[in-house]
Amino acid sequence: MPEPTPQPAPSPPEAPLSVPDDGATWLEHTPLEPLHGMLNRPLFELGQTSISLQTILTVMVVMVLAWQLSRVLQRATAAAFHRRDVTDEATVSMVQRLLHYLVLSVALMTALQTAGIDLSSLLAAGAVFAVGFGLAMQSIAQNFVSGIILLIERTIRPGDVLHVNGRMVRVVEMSVRNTIVRTRDGEGIIVPNSLLAQDSVTNYSVGHNPYRLSIRVGVHYDSDLKQVRRVLLEVAGRQPLRISDRAPEVVLRDFADSAVLWDVCYWIEDPWMVERGRDALREATWDAFKEHGIVIAFPQLDLHLDARSLEALRSRSDR
Repeated sequence: MPEPTPQPAPSPPEAPLSVPDDGATWLEHTPLEPLHGMLNRPLFELGQTSISLQTILTVMVVMVLAWQLSRVLQRATAAAFHRRDVTDEATVSMVQRLLHYLVLSVALMTALQTAGIDLSSLLAAGAVFAVGFGLAMQSIAQNFVSGIILLIERTIRPGDVLHVNGRMVRVVEMSVRNTIVRTRDGEGIIVPNSLLAQDSVTNYSVGHNPYRLSIRVGVHYDSDLKQVRRVLLEVAGRQPLRISDRAPEVVLRDFADSAVLWDVCYWIEDPWMVERGRDALREATWDAFKEHGIVIAFPQLDLHLDARSLEALRSRSDR
């Protein structure tokens, strides 16, 4: 029988690649090792942290990306304000700058933390400073936040007619910190935005609803009430500012001490014209009452004395 062919002895297994245990990275055993060494060579010490070229490049890359992000956000902010009819360039520019500084500040802290720089002590000191600064600037910060809310919600716009602190005013200009309004007397008033955002404010221009104008007039008790009602309805119906599709109203309000009180009401489009409308209605009512013989009552007092009191007064005056 033929002898079996001897099989070759198995080769010994290859030894696994040894990884150096001296803390070196894979980059240090490649042709890029000189570049790695140059990037990680300490340049100076900042506290307990060594600052290298790689640290500086990391911070620069993060800041460049944050700058580009800030530009995108600023364009989006300007477009959002434009859609909401905010045309005040100063307000838009201020919001854009604040957004820009906020993005860069967050990016700088993120970059420094990523580079290994400990900011805990700096943040602790900054928190103390922020609390003190916030307490000192509480009113300004409150007005600023309220202004941002008003500009975003657009519940109040330039040209709106408001009732603030017992006065009817028209909004002239809105900014982040305050709102400029004008009274019927032409006075310009600077109203803090916190007042408009937190207190109850009547906005007569919301929804473009008609404004109800009314006056009160008192007539003598001897007057014919049906005639008074008819005359007042005719006078209110002839007013030039009245909305034609809404009929005027006349209400018998009360039986007062010296007069029978009536309320005359009709609706107008522009609430800013309310005083002019009341003036015209009062003058027309005066003329109509004189034409129909209706007496406008006024307070008066009748004093009645008996005969004994009158005699006593005469005797005292004779002495």
